[in-house]
Amino acid sequence: MAGLDLDIAPGERVLLLGASGSGKSTLLRGIAGVLGGDEDGEQSGSLLIDAQPASVARGRSGLVLQDPDSQIVLARVGDDIAFGCENLAVPADQIWPRVDQALTAVGLDVDKDRSTAALSGGQKQRLALAGALAMQPGILLLDEPTANLDPAGVVEVRDSVVRAAEESGATLIVVEHRVDVWAEHVDRVIVLASADDGGGLLADGPPADVFRAHRDALSDADVWVPGVKPELVRRARDNQDEAVTTSSPEALLRADRLSVGRRPFGEKHAVSAAEDVAVEVTGGRVLAIVGANGSGKSTLALTLAGLLAPVSGAVEATDALAMGLGHDPIRWRSSQLLTRLGMVFQSPDHQLLARTVREELEVGPRAVGLTPEQISERVEPLLDGLRLRRLAKVNPFTLSGGEKRRLTVAAALATRPRVLILDEPTFGQDARTWRELTTLMLDVRDAGTALIVITHDEELVRALTSDDGGTIFRMGERR
Repeated sequence: MAGLDLDIAPGERVLLLGASGSGKSTLLRGIAGVLGGDEDGEQSGSLLIDAQPASVARGRSGLVLQDPDSQIVLARVGDDIAFGCENLAVPADQIWPRVDQALTAVGLDVDKDRSTAALSGGQKQRLALAGALAMQPGILLLDEPTANLDPAGVVEVRDSVVRAAEESGATLIVVEHRVDVWAEHVDRVIVLASADDGGGLLADGPPADVFRAHRDALSDADVWVPGVKPELVRRARDNQDEAVTTSSPEALLRADRLSVGRRPFGEKHAVSAAEDVAVEVTGGRVLAIVGANGSGKSTLALTLAGLLAPVSGAVEATDALAMGLGHDPIRWRSSQLLTRLGMVFQSPDHQLLARTVREELEVGPRAVGLTPEQISERVEPLLDGLRLRRLAKVNPFTLSGGEKRRLTVAAALATRPRVLILDEPTFGQDARTWRELTTLMLDVRDAGTALIVITHDEELVRALTSDDGGTIFRMGERR
């Protein structure tokens, strides 16, 4: 991000837009006063909060990051929400009423003694927002606050944020790709130009004016525009650049009367998150798993991937997938999983291992014993196909959330698994990268790979299943 000149008035409600990698998250961190170290790169110009450097005015801002896991500090829900208030020296008799109010505001219906590690991704997102609201900041900075929420949760959280800003008079700045959700609830839309376009502002003004006057320019810049649906352009398959090995449409994985869950820290037994699940995973088809936050979608995905043991029942790999191994994936070694069951976690940071983007893509192929020439044949098309080429030498942990997501998808594809499991694959994507990822998933499916996709993205579910190339499995109600 460069060349940005901007004034935001106290009490304004701003929707901050821009293509993936345009600097939205960096700007929020700058306003929060948490940039400035050597690891954050070079900085020029000034960023002032109430006429003070942002680093001096840190207590004025409450920041909710893209990855809620990175904000969880303490082991219990209530303590974690209270943590920010304690650091601001809020009087003790005010802290716990604030905690209760924040839990109610974000709709996180769990006990304050609940383990933070036992929460789902969507519940952790609500927890992070509750911690920010409890601080009652003068500036509320939200980075993709509804990305992992079910449709009802999106509306609930948005309304609680807007209400909190109105009641407190706080300035609200939201980064969000779900433009439709926020457009009617903000005073101003600011659109950042990409670095390739020189940085600075692409558009700035009231929402209706920005989307009317700059509709085509925003679409050309890969920004989501209300009412503009993404169009997928399928390309003819080229056998030389396919990402996966073609296989016949046959059953690869089955689960019947399956119960899944996780074992809370310090406990001997797992707590069931979903019960009586019956699914079949077939080569060349998509299984879209949808449902409310806390219904067990991610836990089911980890169990199908051979990374969590079932609470009861079994996950059975067919002969076509096991290829001489036993039929229980939980017993397979990691190197055996790589070419059979690939997993893209909900949080990209949980699976980044290498020092550069290119090295990250090489981890899997190297682990299965490919030669340098074979590794290059797999990695180069992925760098180009997911627009990671310019980032090849960059540390993965410095990427934007959307860029990390594309990298983890590419890294899973590099080992060409027969079954690919993706948890919220379109999280944090602009319109262009959404199209590219969705097209890639369709290409991978059509090449014979089985896809299991966990998502709240209704447009993605339609794209992956509307041509009878997939089925939808709905999990239970919110817990």
